[in-house]
Amino acid sequence: MLSQIGFPSLILIIVIALIIFGPNKLPELGRAAGSTILEFKKATNDLMGSEEDEKKEDDDEKTVE
Repeated sequence: MLSQIGFPSLILIIVIALIIFGPNKLPELGRAAGSTILEFKKATNDLMGSEEDEKKEDDDEKTVE
């Protein structure tokens, strides 16, 4: 997704964000976005891990039978 955004477009987005939110609020927004992405990744990994555990348990039950 980011590969489609060129360098001039990225600069324009940053300038607009600075104008709208101001330089003091921007680091807070960045931290909030980063923590949100981190939480999403953790939840996704936990979900994928639980699916793999269920598959492993099903395979183990089939092997025992």
